[in-house]
Amino acid sequence: MTDATPYILVALVALLNLPFGAWRVTTTRYSLLWFLAVHVPVPLAIVVRVAMGYGYALLPFLVAGAVAGQILGARLFAAWRARRPPRGAADD
Repeated sequence: MTDATPYILVALVALLNLPFGAWRVTTTRYSLLWFLAVHVPVPLAIVVRVAMGYGYALLPFLVAGAVAGQILGARLFAAWRARRPPRGAADD
């Protein structure tokens, strides 16, 4: 493995969490769907980490990447929703 592989793994985990962060902001806080939006990517990140052959040493960085992906996904979704025309607006 190269020296850049851990960075790629953290970036992959962050990218994996982007859609889940966008989904999370559309749900009621602490509901079942909110819980799923936060926790479904965790087993996926574990599978990616194990498949790439890394142990627990990268765990703090992967958690930071996951949190960053959730926050960035939520902010990107909010920005996208703000730019979108209102539902039912007539196309002129």
